[in-house]
Amino acid sequence: MPRPPKLAPVPRGRAPRLGDADATLRPRPDKDDLEKRLAALAPRIADLTEALYAERRRALLIVLQGRDASGKDGVARRVLGSVHPQGLAITAFGAPTDLERRHDFLWRVHHAVPASGMVGVFNRSHYEDVLVQRVRSWVPPAVWRARYDQINEFERSLTLNGVTVLKFMLHVSREEQRTRFLERLNEPLKNWKFREGDLDDRALWPEYTRAYRDAIRKCNTPWAPWFVVPSDHKLVRDYLIARTIAETLERMDPEYPLASDELKRRCKKELS
Repeated sequence: MPRPPKLAPVPRGRAPRLGDADATLRPRPDKDDLEKRLAALAPRIADLTEALYAERRRALLIVLQGRDASGKDGVARRVLGSVHPQGLAITAFGAPTDLERRHDFLWRVHHAVPASGMVGVFNRSHYEDVLVQRVRSWVPPAVWRARYDQINEFERSLTLNGVTVLKFMLHVSREEQRTRFLERLNEPLKNWKFREGDLDDRALWPEYTRAYRDAIRKCNTPWAPWFVVPSDHKLVRDYLIARTIAETLERMDPEYPLASDELKRRCKKELS
């Protein structure tokens, strides 16, 4: 039986290709084997995140970026559903509010950084400010170009304060996005997921590709690595992300705090 697939971080200093062929893993793993492996990861993630929550000394930040219909909501539901529920905080970043626009671009993001013991998930993130803002020309080039260094410094500060950062770019092909858009339009219960602006962004496909390649190359650091996830096949996408999260948590090796001997003696005395 072939070895199960594993994500590797994007090599530093290089931009990923992000062609349509890169959105599919080749050779494609066996579906039944992958389903079993994904199911086996859920209790591992649950146990490790419970220990992380109990320990309350460190945090894990998971950044999910990708084009429309790349599966960010699906990952949050199917992969991160096994995270200890008290220790999970999901933040979706939409267009900045008037208040947020009056502050620096990282202000609203810093407010959502997970506290010690938590797993924080960013559904879109501070990278929108070097993607959408750039492609749509909402800020001058001098502004968004300066943000790469600001992002690196921000993420470095997080790691120095006990936050492990994982960044996933969910990469779908143009044809797969088209298929998923049509599913949303043809399924009444999924109509709400579609917005007219999705078509405007799709028309700017090459511009977004360039913006993603630059953002990943310039903000791919030892302390906050980027992973490009082939996401045309949902099961493959979910397994690769779940495995990376589980292995990261295992390296963090959170430990349940132990009661002091004095507390044990007192409790035994009062409860006997």
